[in-house]
Amino acid sequence: MTPVEEIIKKDIFRETPLRYLGYANEVGEAFRSLVKPVVVKFSYVVAFGYVAADSIDKGLQEYIKTHSTSTEKTKKVAIAAVDTVLWQTFASVLIPGFTINRFCFFSNLLLQKSTKLPTNMRKWTVTCLGLATIPFIVHPIDSFVEEAMDKTARKIYNEPTISNKE
Repeated sequence: MTPVEEIIKKDIFRETPLRYLGYANEVGEAFRSLVKPVVVKFSYVVAFGYVAADSIDKGLQEYIKTHSTSTEKTKKVAIAAVDTVLWQTFASVLIPGFTINRFCFFSNLLLQKSTKLPTNMRKWTVTCLGLATIPFIVHPIDSFVEEAMDKTARKIYNEPTISNKE
């Protein structure tokens, strides 16, 4: 395979630094105590933008493949796009965002009750703890969503383990 073919074949949404845009909302949640709410909301816009772009990409990749009928093509394109939307929404945005949000919230409560840290120091500590948590939650959440989708949505469209892992 030539270098150009390798670049073309590379999934830019999963094999390049672009994939980190999917984690924007976790970073936003970690910084929630330090920034205005609009910044956190914007982090979700970035993350959902990533989800949309990856979903469109996966649909287009399926679209350019050869299919026996136009009905099959339409079905496969829809499945690829919908599967990616579902997987990315749960694994990259909703569950991790909620997890970091709650982790930071309860870390803040614990620090408020158990320490006499000044407010600004406590907020920075919570933010650092939230950021430090992100790498530890990614794979368990990905695995959980993969398993959950195999047992639910993928049974509906009969396509087990499409593997939309980030």
